[in-house]
Amino acid sequence: MMLQQVDPTLDPNFEPEVLWFALSPILVLVGGALFLLVVGALTPKWPKGLSAFCSATTAGTAGVLAIVNWDDISDRGPQTLVAGALAFDKFAMWATIVITVSVLLVSLLTDEFIRDTPNDGPEVYALYLVAAAGGIVMASANDLIVLFLGLETLSLALYVLAASNRRSDPSAESGLKYFVLGGFASAFFLYGIALVYGGTGSTNIGEMVTAIGNTPAGDNDALVLAGIALLVVGLGFKVAAAPFHIWAPDVYQGAPSPVTAFMASAGKAAAFGAVTRVLVSGLPSFRDDWQPIIVVLAVLSLVVGAVLSVVQTNVKRMLAYSSVSHAGFLLVGVEAAAHTAGDATPGFGISSVQLYSLLYAVLVIGSFGVVTVVAGTRDASLASFNGLAKRKPLLAVAFTIFLLAQAGVPFTSGFVAKFGVIRAGINEESYALAIIAMVTAVITAFVYLRIMLSMWLRDADDEAPAVSVPFSAGVAIAIAATFTLAAGLYPAPLIELTESIRLVR
Repeated sequence: MMLQQVDPTLDPNFEPEVLWFALSPILVLVGGALFLLVVGALTPKWPKGLSAFCSATTAGTAGVLAIVNWDDISDRGPQTLVAGALAFDKFAMWATIVITVSVLLVSLLTDEFIRDTPNDGPEVYALYLVAAAGGIVMASANDLIVLFLGLETLSLALYVLAASNRRSDPSAESGLKYFVLGGFASAFFLYGIALVYGGTGSTNIGEMVTAIGNTPAGDNDALVLAGIALLVVGLGFKVAAAPFHIWAPDVYQGAPSPVTAFMASAGKAAAFGAVTRVLVSGLPSFRDDWQPIIVVLAVLSLVVGAVLSVVQTNVKRMLAYSSVSHAGFLLVGVEAAAHTAGDATPGFGISSVQLYSLLYAVLVIGSFGVVTVVAGTRDASLASFNGLAKRKPLLAVAFTIFLLAQAGVPFTSGFVAKFGVIRAGINEESYALAIIAMVTAVITAFVYLRIMLSMWLRDADDEAPAVSVPFSAGVAIAIAATFTLAAGLYPAPLIELTESIRLVR
């Protein structure tokens, strides 16, 4: 299905039509960030919790506007915005909802975490909103240059957030590592855009498809294939897929725990939105070339994430390698989508990836929320969770729910997510990949079992610090735990919504 596009003319006075309400989620996020920075700088210190409230309210408002836009798309159909630069479709709106939900929950986690510290202020929340706007642009981009701008907006905000704890050497180290490696990944991605442009004559996704279809087979294929390889390298870094995952363990461990939760949820959702749109929507004619690459990345991510998570003793590093494994599961869905890229019938690949993004975002925020409460700014060693069931039984129950969900236990959202991508793979006869995914899921279950054993069967050290659950963090964890169970017990509405998502250009 082709989007309604506005063809720019050579008239220097040409002005593209701008549908402001369609852009309202992005505008609200940017406006909220500017409000926090400008008003926060010009007024006395705000009352405690007000910055977090403004951030959460802004994200919630943007999410509601995305839902309204979803209904508008259902009624009027998809189209492009700003002369074809952005896609206005259900795929983009779903990514917007996932990212805004992540900002809302992470803002609640951050409130007490930075309160009465040198980092207390509106800057962190403004960076959340800026990063969210960049992530939405990534997932909505109908042009590779626009996608790159969104990627850099998201990345620069995450670099600063990772190093935002100015009194912590590990935080500064994580920010520096993320910045240096992210700079290399961005260079690969930008060079890939240049090569694809050289082979197709355009960076607009719709025009790329048309140009490739009108070009005789073999002409400029080498340029496009080289560009695809570099694009996959850049995007592979952003999704933390092996072997481009080397930044994830150190950055996840060193960054403040709420920031880690944000990277693992909103960052991954935006990156996989970009991966799906670029490969499946923009390069369907080359699916036989990039599909094997996705298979290799998926297998490596599943195996490396599962095996290396087992040998970790730090819970944040365990969850970091677990996120690599989850990236592998998401790539299973992308590989399934490759089989029907460009076809009228999309299959289950795209819908399974989108559903996984939402379910994983919520449960990983809940997981790192518990880590935030238990470990605080201290090292999140496995021993720090000893006896948590006796000290804070409700918190231990919530963490158990999240861990079971990550393991893919039935009646949790994690089972629904993993079942969806494996079903998509099997539906496309990718049996070997589906079997590898299921085997590695069993391996990673051992990691989650270790943490549960520490909480429920081991006694806490006499010198273990007391665990207190701040109100806002408790609300975020409770919301995440409730959603994780509700989505596992009654997933039908979410499945129906994601199955209506179509990638259009």
